[in-house]
Amino acid sequence: MKTFTMFLAICIVAGATVIAGDVDLKNVQCVVANKAANLGKSADYKGGKVYFCCGGCAGKFASNTKEFAERANHQLVATKQYRQKGCPFSGGAVKADKMIKIAGTEVGFCCYGCKSKVASAKDDAARLKLVFSDKAFGKGFEKKAEK
Repeated sequence: MKTFTMFLAICIVAGATVIAGDVDLKNVQCVVANKAANLGKSADYKGGKVYFCCGGCAGKFASNTKEFAERANHQLVATKQYRQKGCPFSGGAVKADKMIKIAGTEVGFCCYGCKSKVASAKDDAARLKLVFSDKAFGKGFEKKAEK
């Protein structure tokens, strides 16, 4: 029985390592604090995982996911768990010449009007609020298909 239990534990750890290995956290910030995200601290969110710097931030996120929705949605895209499917404002086709970086993540728009709305925002926090709010996120992004 001990051998079986040990085998099962090894399989679980190995499986978690393979799954976690698909996510690259280089230059990815914690959803709550402006610190590097850690593979060992995560929570399920919208069919993916969001990552934190510590357990305290994971607890803050769990108690109020709405407060951190824009940053969590951005992180899903930054970690390539979600991909852009259309303009976050109109849902229309993204044009290659209408791309800008928001907090290190490239995002495209359907027209100059949508792009300039975001480009003229005060800072990345304001841009995140515009592009990664739940409404815009639903129009512009989708979960990547499982391999």
